[in-house]
Amino acid sequence: MHKIEYQLKTSALYSISFIALLLLVSCSGGEKRGGDTDINSTPRQVIENMYALKSENGKMQMRMSTPRMERYQNDSTHVSYELFPQGLDLYGYNEEGELETRIRSDQARHTTTVGGEKWEAFGNVFIHNFINEQVMETDTLYWDRENHKIYTHCYVKMKSPQGFMQGYGMESDEMARNARLLKLFDCYGVISDSNDVRLIDTANFIGPRASVKRMNPLKIHKEQASDSVASHRAGLDRRKGIKPNRTKTEDIIIFEE
Repeated sequence: MHKIEYQLKTSALYSISFIALLLLVSCSGGEKRGGDTDINSTPRQVIENMYALKSENGKMQMRMSTPRMERYQNDSTHVSYELFPQGLDLYGYNEEGELETRIRSDQARHTTTVGGEKWEAFGNVFIHNFINEQVMETDTLYWDRENHKIYTHCYVKMKSPQGFMQGYGMESDEMARNARLLKLFDCYGVISDSNDVRLIDTANFIGPRASVKRMNPLKIHKEQASDSVASHRAGLDRRKGIKPNRTKTEDIIIFEE
């Protein structure tokens, strides 16, 4: 009888020990899996098809839209940031509430720290000022919201009614009204009047570009024909390496400023 009770107690003790061991292994394994997850690299908030507006006194100032926004928080460094992995569209409005500027990119990031904030746009960045009819393209753009500036150190090309410009680096106000390209190269300007439009190669251009118009020689004073026209033509001929021509001509060279 005592032997049977001893066997039962021993069996029960083994069972309890085995169950405790299983619970211990299970709990320790769960802690290991939880430790592999980095909460700082996991988004705290995700918004699909985000749309935001900013207005003042009933007038639109800014509009933003994006297919996806992911918000991250680093508790140890007190840095939070929002990622826009599927692109970002920003629309800026002037003082009259009219749409003036659009900025779009393939990706963007907004970082907030104790000292301030920073906006960055990456990949196929387009800055379009509708009033100036000016479009700029670059790979990376920074927005200094506190000082109301946008800038980049990357390659930039600009198209406008005044011509084509390209260079490395750009600075402008946040509405892209007064953009200034840095380290320019191979730019082209456009000079136009009521009769024609011409392209000018700024890398090789020297002096004003002349346009030739046909006029009635009877309407030209003799002094103009002998002095102004002759001197202008002589200057052009010297640059082109052409010897002076003594014959009469009806071509009037008009220099455009």
